Amino acid sequence: MGENKECSSMVDNCEEVPTKEVIEFRPPLYKQRYFFVKNLVQQHKPKKVADLGFGDATLIWMLKYHHCIEHLVGVDTYAGSTSQWEISNLSPSVGDYLVPRDLDLTITLYRGSAVQKDSRLVGFDLMTCIELIEHLDSEDLAKFPEVVFGYYSPRIIIISTPNSEFNPLFPASTFRHLDHKFEWNRIQFQTWASDVANLYNYSVEFTGVGCPPAGAEHVGYCTQIGVFQKNEAKATESCISTPEEHVYETVFTTAYPSLQEKKNLLLVLSAEVLRASNSMRLRFIVDPKKKKVNGRLVPEDSCVPRYGLIVTDAQRAQIESSPKPYCVGKKFYVPLERLITFPKVNRLVDSVERLRSLLSEALKLNRDQSALQVDLHDHYSRTMLSY
Repeated sequence: MGENKECSSMVDNCEEVPTKEVIEFRPPLYKQRYFFVKNLVQQHKPKKVADLGFGDATLIWMLKYHHCIEHLVGVDTYAGSTSQWEISNLSPSVGDYLVPRDLDLTITLYRGSAVQKDSRLVGFDLMTCIELIEHLDSEDLAKFPEVVFGYYSPRIIIISTPNSEFNPLFPASTFRHLDHKFEWNRIQFQTWASDVANLYNYSVEFTGVGCPPAGAEHVGYCTQIGVFQKNEAKATESCISTPEEHVYETVFTTAYPSLQEKKNLLLVLSAEVLRASNSMRLRFIVDPKKKKVNGRLVPEDSCVPRYGLIVTDAQRAQIESSPKPYCVGKKFYVPLERLITFPKVNRLVDSVERLRSLLSEALKLNRDQSALQVDLHDHYSRTMLSY
């Protein structure tokens, strides 16, 4: 395990040997494999993803930017103490705290083998085995299907492995890595994959990455890939209680801040609400057209900001048709019914009741809690009016 990347191998570096023309993959072959996984994640939106044989965790680092993923796990036999790269690239950054994710995300790295059973990996949406199986000896390869397909039983499994038919195109027509126990041609891989799929009620489609050079199309892709999907008719039958088995050793874990945490939601929501109300307040101050209505000073126009508000025509019309802000004495009020029409506020809360409940804990509302209350003038507006 631990061979998710081949950036230091003959295949990805494409070292020049005088006897044969160099094959250069752009982007590098290991990146093409990762991009394949990313595209599939984008298509299927899995919540729980496990990478068996995560190597240097580059794929996990790439996948953490997919906001659909809430639980990201890596397993590798050679996982040791966490490297500085893994700590800095897998841990939340300052930006992650300033702009929290919509959904939770936990990242966990385990030391363990793909042929060991650990109940914490049961029932994932997606499991990837990128350049893994060729590192398994015959005994472990025999165990692999029962553990991954039978026990873990994820909804989708991606398995990539070298296509040996491509090897004669390289300067040295031997195994691509010293640790490889075998390298299959397309028929061998597809026969094995089809047998496994049939045994565990999966369907499988074959593709690959790393196109051959012109004139050698008959050898197929450099990396062959099987995408397995659990047959839906059988999916519910496998949803049975699994006894707790924790054999993997945790070597790294972290959790990202998200809007699922109330404190983060309050901070982001308060910032958006204050930004929206401030833009209306400044527009109200500089607009001379106001009228008195029931003791309130109300703008005659819509008081929608002219600049800095990125909305569609339909969204702007919705804001304009909502209750207008108003002024009483030195206080400026923005009805919650107007605030929730601002797209960035509406994305965070879906009702006026929810908006009122949250803002009452963080900001000042009027007596009947129907509007946000702020000071009409601050230092900036006073300075602006003095010129």
